[in-house]
Amino acid sequence: MNIPFIDMAAMHNEIHDELDAVWQISLNTNRFIGGLLVEQFESSWAKYCHTQYCVGLSSGTAALELAFRAIGIGAGDEVVVPANTFIASVAAIVAVGAEPVFADVDPTTLLLTAEGVREALTPRTAAVLPVHLYGQPANMDEINETAALAGVAVIEDAAQAHGAFWNGRPAGSMSLVGCFSFYPSKNLGAFGDAGAVVTNDRALADRIRALSNHGRCGYDPYRHDIIGGTERLDALQAGVLTAKLKRLDDWNDGRRRAAQLYADSLAGLPVQLITSDPRTVCSHHLIVIQTDARDKLREALTRAQIGFGIHYPIPCHRQPPFASDRQRPLPVVERAAASVLSLPMFPHLSWVQIARVAEVIQTTLGTEERPLRGELSSVD
Repeated sequence: MNIPFIDMAAMHNEIHDELDAVWQISLNTNRFIGGLLVEQFESSWAKYCHTQYCVGLSSGTAALELAFRAIGIGAGDEVVVPANTFIASVAAIVAVGAEPVFADVDPTTLLLTAEGVREALTPRTAAVLPVHLYGQPANMDEINETAALAGVAVIEDAAQAHGAFWNGRPAGSMSLVGCFSFYPSKNLGAFGDAGAVVTNDRALADRIRALSNHGRCGYDPYRHDIIGGTERLDALQAGVLTAKLKRLDDWNDGRRRAAQLYADSLAGLPVQLITSDPRTVCSHHLIVIQTDARDKLREALTRAQIGFGIHYPIPCHRQPPFASDRQRPLPVVERAAASVLSLPMFPHLSWVQIARVAEVIQTTLGTEERPLRGELSSVD
């Protein structure tokens, strides 16, 4: 049985006609940059995220970088960020001239915590960037409270959390600005690179839009109030995203069903499943286990033709551009980097496929394998 890590074809087959219509609209209107398709998506995504404004952008990386620029973060500033994230989170900080300060994470969720933020704060801290990893939002109540006491901004990296909630509030809506990637493999994915920011601050949204469009002011395309670039959302990608957005809740429900099947199937096996804090509604972008026998399991999954990923084997504070002798220890991040393994996850994943994954894990590790140390166990 060949089980892919992600199966996007099944999702696209559901909306084949809608996707064809998007292509025809683009051809017939000749509006490839901006226009109705972009406006429709921005309005729909802002409503979905329970925010007033959305600005469509060319990628999730652009969303992060322009959010920092619009807020005014730059040289001399520090931004607290978890070290176990995709490099784009950190690269955006460096791109605006600021310095990342890496924080350790909670051992049960692998998410940034208020305690981690407090340990990383300095007089130069200008912002905190919690990353909603694997589809689960961080504890934004405590992080926002800590940041407010320190007088620093909070920007959410919600690139993996489309349709996730913390205490009833959508990911991306719980801070000054939320940043999303719509890379094709995301829960809501375009047919190429795409991204967006959401916010309730109109002036901030206008500034981000100007920065993404050569610094143009809204009413005169020949006037440039600030220096900007070309980080706009393509109309075709916006149309694809609008078509997919109508199915996002159903697809996320499919992921949640798969996550529960994984929890049932892996119970009693010598791996630790990263599960959700009960205060969250997780969108399960990834399903992640931890095992001290990762290399052995990778080899077995490969032989069984089962897809997998590692998110992420080299934490950002160990990546060459960011490595420093002054970096304080981050024990949870380091242990996670050596033990995490992402299993197949997509909305149409079947019980038979999940049972096969569990069978390979059981056969490979068996009961003789010792579980991970207690501090790496998942939330019950």
